[in-house]
Amino acid sequence: MVWAKRAAAFGVMAMLAGPALADTLVVRASGPSARSYPPGAKLADGGSLLLKAGDVVTLLDAKGTRILRGPGRFGVTAAASATSASNVTLAALLDTKRVRRARTGAVRGAVGEAPAAPKRPNLWLVDITQPGTLCVADPAAVRLWRADAAKPISVRISGGGAQASTSFAAGEAIAAWPAALPVKEGATYRVEAGARSSEIRFALLGAADAALDTTASALIARGCQAQLDLLVDTAAR
Repeated sequence: MVWAKRAAAFGVMAMLAGPALADTLVVRASGPSARSYPPGAKLADGGSLLLKAGDVVTLLDAKGTRILRGPGRFGVTAAASATSASNVTLAALLDTKRVRRARTGAVRGAVGEAPAAPKRPNLWLVDITQPGTLCVADPAAVRLWRADAAKPISVRISGGGAQASTSFAAGEAIAAWPAALPVKEGATYRVEAGARSSEIRFALLGAADAALDTTASALIARGCQAQLDLLVDTAAR
């Protein structure tokens, strides 16, 4: 309960502090006009987007994300009645200081549907099955995460002429990153868990300010696509 209250306060402060400096960003775009609205583009308040049939553009601002579907002309600034994304959920996702040990399993879907795949509860966790560039805000707080926590598993990590192992106990979704392997800019490691293997490359962001727009901009600039997708999906309102 204490953590939840702190996370809620953290989110509220970020939301209150954000509007003065916040940008509206394009975070996804597809369709005939996609080249006119590349991910990372900053849009001026009071402006508009002219979309053609088949265009789908996702915007992100301090309140969350909006999906615009063409054809039509759409204002950059969201209507005052738009619902904000959950402060508590976003604060937990972006928090660099409290990456908790968690016990997670399959998420129940609607009746008759297959269980939904669990998603990382924190943006900075290393998904052991997700290859690509991984942005890191605090190298000292890096942790490994797995979606299926039912069985114990050993993980071998190698790169830079060194290797180390770590393990997940049954029911544990989070494990420590091996201290013997440095988390630094450009460091690349192969993560092997059972028959699955993925290669990750670290990109250091420095201190994170927990604002949606600046975090999204940094993820886009460094090519951390999986984390951007998680942020955008969580910030949906």
